[in-house]
Amino acid sequence: MSFDAIVLIAHGSRHESANADTRALVAELVQRGVCRFAVPAFLELAEPDIDTAGADCVQRGATSVLLLPHFLSAGVHVQRDLTAARDRLAARFPAVAFTLAEPIGAHPSLLDALIERAKQAGTK
Repeated sequence: MSFDAIVLIAHGSRHESANADTRALVAELVQRGVCRFAVPAFLELAEPDIDTAGADCVQRGATSVLLLPHFLSAGVHVQRDLTAARDRLAARFPAVAFTLAEPIGAHPSLLDALIERAKQAGTK
């Protein structure tokens, strides 16, 4: 299934520099043609929140929105908070399909990234 829009969801921080990675990834998702448009969202401590980002997607014409966690594991935030956000958005906008993706977890590409970081640290 392809999606009109992606909401990339991170935890959020009071420090904007900590939120910058998520914002940069949003731009890359669009540039690589994964979706028509993407928006960042934050569970707490930063804006926009998930509900605002989802509503923004609907206002921009999305009929299918992927809620994509920028989280490493399926902890309480993904299992409880992100699921609740998906359910709220689906109830508010019944004509729009909101899908919650799995977190990054033990994805094979994550292992490659960790190995690369380890190699980089060893050359410093």
